[in-house]
Amino acid sequence: MAKRRITIVTGANGGVGFGICQRLLFQLCHANPSDALPQRFSLRDFSKGTDDDSSAEYEGLILIMACRSAKRAETAKDKLFQLLDTYIEGLKKNVDEYVHAKKFRELVEIRVHLLDLSTMHSVFKFANEISRQYPYITDLICNAGFASFVSIDWPSCIMQLITQPLTAVTAPCYYLQNQGEVSADGLGWVWQCNMFGHYSLYKSFEPLFKASPSGGRVIWASSLEASPSYYESDDWQLTKTKHSYENVKYQIDLVATHLDLQARRVLEQDPTSRPTRHFITEPGVCSTNVSKNLTNPISAIIKVWIFYLARLFGSVHHTIKPYKAAIASVHILLAPLWFFALTSQPVRYGAETDWRGRERVGLSPVKQWGENCAKGETLLEKCDILYEGMREREKGMMDTDA
Repeated sequence: MAKRRITIVTGANGGVGFGICQRLLFQLCHANPSDALPQRFSLRDFSKGTDDDSSAEYEGLILIMACRSAKRAETAKDKLFQLLDTYIEGLKKNVDEYVHAKKFRELVEIRVHLLDLSTMHSVFKFANEISRQYPYITDLICNAGFASFVSIDWPSCIMQLITQPLTAVTAPCYYLQNQGEVSADGLGWVWQCNMFGHYSLYKSFEPLFKASPSGGRVIWASSLEASPSYYESDDWQLTKTKHSYENVKYQIDLVATHLDLQARRVLEQDPTSRPTRHFITEPGVCSTNVSKNLTNPISAIIKVWIFYLARLFGSVHHTIKPYKAAIASVHILLAPLWFFALTSQPVRYGAETDWRGRERVGLSPVKQWGENCAKGETLLEKCDILYEGMREREKGMMDTDA
């Protein structure tokens, strides 16, 4: 019997994280998931085929929801099961699909594990818990994201709306953010919650990825707002910048690209190897709680209608709904690795829609990679050193408690 896929999604109880869980469950109800099919950007010759079809190696799914709140996570878990059962009942008209979906449903488990990325103790506790309970991990979706938005700079907002109306509602530059926030571990709070916490999970799970039947995949959630414009490599924990969110998402682009380049070098040396691959995705413009500090109930509704208007006027980036925003991540999870051409220019996989709201996956380059490649490598080295130090500190604390 084939083994089950074991997928971890951080921040899974709401927003895009919930959308990823829902979409993955729905897709796996089908023998040939549509999200696993090649996208228009693919450069491969599909007529030649390949032996590498990692999705076919699994039957069923263990979906791990990594969340801060057990109560909210359990509520989300129950909702996912309800949605899944309703979806399967809707497949009754197609006997083959219905039989496959019912068999899949019997092999589905959704489990909740607590994770608070703002404390390294929670990160290592979660990593140890997963390592003890599971023999391998197939996928880690680093979705949880935190922004320290305070308010809107209205003069800048009005100016951008006048001069760049679509950009103003796609990648706004008028959000005011807290500056200098530090976590309980003494690290930059936004940096730890978005980047370093996830990096530490990846490092902790390396043995579990190696044990995976098809090799591991790590998906790093970036953003359309990721920008090198404000990035200063000396402020690598982002405690001085006024643009911590844009910076940390750009750091994710740099670090994930370097990690995948390392994996590619392993593949070049040994084509039969299965190193852990790293992919960058972005969900487009989706209505979530990331910017909840900037809106009230009325303005939140207005914001969504503006998003629909932007889509109508030609924006491909306004996915709006979490389910649609999840397509890029789920495509990366399900498609065979040979679908993804080894491009010379690092890329990000983004969720897009046409004006009717039909979702698809698009490509965008990692911005200013040539200028900032070395900075990304230095950042990765700093993360490695800090990770080892934090891990030793955690071991010392555990030994003391024992």
